[in-house]
Amino acid sequence: MKIAVLTISDRAVRGEYEDLSGTMIEEWLSKVVTSPYSLTRKVIGNDFEIVNDALIELCDQDRFDLVLTTGGTGPSAHDNTPLAMRAIISKELPGFGELLRRVSLDQSPIAMLSRDSAGIRGHTLIINIPAHLASIRVCLETVFPSVPHCLKVIGAGHMDTNPAVLNAYRSAS
Repeated sequence: MKIAVLTISDRAVRGEYEDLSGTMIEEWLSKVVTSPYSLTRKVIGNDFEIVNDALIELCDQDRFDLVLTTGGTGPSAHDNTPLAMRAIISKELPGFGELLRRVSLDQSPIAMLSRDSAGIRGHTLIINIPAHLASIRVCLETVFPSVPHCLKVIGAGHMDTNPAVLNAYRSAS
């Protein structure tokens, strides 16, 4: 199982602040995922082409099973993550974004401005989550019960989770 955490932030690339959202995702995964996995973290800028190229590389060349993006999901002109993802996926999974926005509203009244989403490219599941630190854990806990099953049905790597922390859905077949 190969997991990538891709932080999209011009300010983090310039060193204006530390990538706390990527760190938070990495720490959360270490508590939840029990099957062996390798994790890669990257920080890139918000430019559409940069995000687009990074996603293609992670999916096609590096063959990651799961790519979690953080940042670039808002309404500003420099927020390009969902647009770049949609340009390279074969299937969008809109239920992820719908659920992420719903649970994020409990954390922040501006969550409705988020364009969080998910999609599939080849055998890779890509999930866009916000970079807002108060929302990351809630977002991951909300969508992750379906992630192992989704990985299975798209032909990606196998993922087990710690049932004491997160009970993932498992189909009978």
